[in-house]
Order: sequence, then structure tokens, then C-alpha cells
Amino acid sequence: MSFAWALPHLRIMGAPSLVLDNDGLAREYERTSANRQLESGRHLVEQMGLVRGDSVLDIGCGTGLLAEHIADIVGPEGQVIGIDPLPLRIEIAREKIRPNLRFEVGDAYELEGLRDQTFDAVVMNAVFHWLPEKTQPLLEAARVLRPGGRIGISTQLKEHQSRLKEIVAKVLSEPPYDRYPRGRPQMTFSVDAEEMRAFFEMTGFLPAIIYARDLTRTHPSAEAAIRFAEASTFGNLLGHLPPELKGRARVTIRQRLQAAVTADGIVQHSQRLVAVANRK
Repeated sequence: MSFAWALPHLRIMGAPSLVLDNDGLAREYERTSANRQLESGRHLVEQMGLVRGDSVLDIGCGTGLLAEHIADIVGPEGQVIGIDPLPLRIEIAREKIRPNLRFEVGDAYELEGLRDQTFDAVVMNAVFHWLPEKTQPLLEAARVLRPGGRIGISTQLKEHQSRLKEIVAKVLSEPPYDRYPRGRPQMTFSVDAEEMRAFFEMTGFLPAIIYARDLTRTHPSAEAAIRFAEASTFGNLLGHLPPELKGRARVTIRQRLQAAVTADGIVQHSQRLVAVANRK
């Protein structure tokens, strides 16, 4: 499988870098996503109605927590393949051993080596908002799905801005950090419900359910919130800054975020877009 995000025809200004990840970030993601991305993924899987014996492709599987959960659902009669473009996260995923579970380095734009119509379901949890161009990944998902197969997507809802994101944006707009702007202000490429429906319909899917889900997440401290943001953005939060400014920006963000700490820690309210569709 290849790193299609790096291909010239898909290179988009502001697209996330895939070379900023490190072992510390990958391990932090494994630890903290267990009660964040995994919880959203479990909800998505419930909406998809996966059953014993299903063959499932988990695109953007990260460290494999959700794929491991799905492997338990489909049982020994089923199979789960997880792919992710970040090799360090796949290394961690491969520590999860199940006879019906395997992981490969690869990405959504070019599902090389996967035959047409071989899966009952495709899952994309916390990954769709990272994809600059949406139609090719959906076309690839449609190709590997059997007719009537399901795709499930849980992703950031467009226009939502957390307190941490607001603070990061404000700090990065100030000197000296403003001399090193990102290619685009937002790191992600989020969609709303109507855009999600349109993407499904233009790529061979029949939308079944599309809705926004309210979430409340808590970080015990400002430092914990920043560590999670760094891990979940695989180093892209401040990765565009020169090394000598990165630590300085981080300290400033932590100081400003400290004002949002309550007795319960940092409480963040957000919405996720949950979407399930069937291949025509």
C-alpha cells in the first residue's frame, strides 16, 4: 500500500504532514484515545449493526483500539483489516493479536492490494476530517465493498471550534509565530450533514443515517489537553513552527488554557457527525 496523500495530484496546501509523528505521540494517542476516539468509534459501530462473520476494513485505524473491538464483534468467522498511513501507530496496533485481525500501512486514497467487493463494512472513525479530498477515498471504499455493504463515518462537524482550538489559533496569529503561518488556518477539512449526504450520493452510496452527536470530554489539566491535541494531530498542532519557537508557543498556549480549568478539569463540549450509508 502506498502513501497517496503525498502524491502530487493530491498535494493540497495545508494538508496535514505525515512525517511529524514520533513514538511518544503514538503511545500517548494509544493511552488517551481509549476513552475518546474509541468511545466515538464504538457508538459508530453500534449504528452500523456489525454482526458475527462480517468482513470489515478500518481505514485510518490509528493504534488499532477500534479494530480490536470490531474483531471481537465479528468473531472468528469474520475478519478485520486496519490500515493507517502512520507506521509508528501501525507498530502499536500490531501488538494487538487476534487470529481474525491484521494491520497494514496504507491510506484511504489508494487501497492497493484489496480486491473489489471483498468487505461487508468499511469504518472511518476520526479520519474523514483529515482527508483534503473526499471523493477518492469514498470511491475506493465503494470499490472494496460488496453490493449493499455499509460504510460508517464518525468525524468532526464543520464549524465547531473548541476552546483549545480558539486559543491555539489566537496564539499562532501573534508575533513571532505569525511569521510562520500554516498553509491554511484550519488543520482539518470538516463537513456538515448536507455535504456528507452529497459526498455519499456522488460516490455510489445510499445514505441511511446522518446526524450530529453531542459530546462532552474532560481533560484533567491544561497540559493533558495539549498532549492529547499533539497526539491526535500526529504532531501537526505546532509542527509547522521552527523548533526554537515550538516550545515557547506551547508554554503560551498552556498558560492561556489554564484559565479554562475548572474543578473537573478542562471540560470541552463538541459535536461529531455520525453517518452510515449503503453501497448501491
